[in-house]
Amino acid sequence: MTVSTTLKAETPTLENPTTENPKTENSKNDGPGVDSRNRVSQFMQSLQDKICEGLEALDGKETFKEDSWKRPGGGGGRSRVIRDGGVFEQGGVNFSEVWGSGLPPSILKHRPEAEGHGFYATGTSMVLHPRNPYVPTVHLNYRYFEAGPVWWFGGGLDLTPYYPFAEDAAHLHRTLKEACDACHPEYYSVFKPWCDEYFYLKHRQEMRGVGGIFFDYQDGRPGQLYRGPNPEGTAGQYSKGLGEIAPRNWEELFAFVEKCGDAFLPAYEAIVERRHSMEYGDRERQFQLYRRGRYVEFNLVYDRGTIFGLQTNGRTESILMSLPPLVRWEYGYKPEPNTPEEELYEVFLKPQNWAEWTPESKIV
Repeated sequence: MTVSTTLKAETPTLENPTTENPKTENSKNDGPGVDSRNRVSQFMQSLQDKICEGLEALDGKETFKEDSWKRPGGGGGRSRVIRDGGVFEQGGVNFSEVWGSGLPPSILKHRPEAEGHGFYATGTSMVLHPRNPYVPTVHLNYRYFEAGPVWWFGGGLDLTPYYPFAEDAAHLHRTLKEACDACHPEYYSVFKPWCDEYFYLKHRQEMRGVGGIFFDYQDGRPGQLYRGPNPEGTAGQYSKGLGEIAPRNWEELFAFVEKCGDAFLPAYEAIVERRHSMEYGDRERQFQLYRRGRYVEFNLVYDRGTIFGLQTNGRTESILMSLPPLVRWEYGYKPEPNTPEEELYEVFLKPQNWAEWTPESKIV
């Protein structure tokens, strides 16, 4: 894997009026400090490096090819893609750091007070499409955003299996819960159902996979942990029951994102090692390609990262890197009774308490 130089020198200076960065010292209730952008940018790049190195070791055949790019409106990134590997049919791990003077509608709709300010956004995103149908697809995205007085962290990680293995879902969720619990006792309890709700295809009335964690607009302000569009849902109602949580400062939220990012390889490596050498046939391959269609539908219709990237004139190749290399659709598909495919639909594509699962558990 070729590692390019960092983009630190490209970061907008504090004197740039379109991308102002508050010059504050961090205290319990303070926001970003003068070095916030550099610190997050360096972490996101190091996370990309760490993930790529770990995935190359798992794959054992191919390496990531890097494509560095610059955005005409300000900023750039590093796109890394692996193809035709021993494990991964195709996958990408992106780092981006962009800035500009105009905010897209998807941001102003949620945070209208950001209007009139320049923005800065950075993050690492990843989607992996394994070749073996028994190895699940996985997605990760952690990001940071600033616009004048507005700032927040967001992101998450979710797993999309094609065949049902409860121990895989349980391992991923326990690893994520451990990362969450190290930072706040209620993070997982809110961010897990938020993930179930976010990665949901409304037009199909089904979840994309077995979830993970998802959070957004985390800026430490007093209020509820849940800040999504469905306050009457499971995540919103649980968050409401907690009442107003104690303020969290920038440092605490940054440490939480670092912890979540570092949890990815431990969460996913064990699953790949268990499944990548399992034998499969054309039936399993065709079902995998059909289910990949759900991934395409979600990313093009609902995914906020895709929408933000396209609305801010991001690099199209990098934005659509998440799409699988091969996919198929079938009219009116229904799984055959008493098959693993039916179990996926009837059990695994519904919210479950995976972190508490044991081999003796009954999942319904």
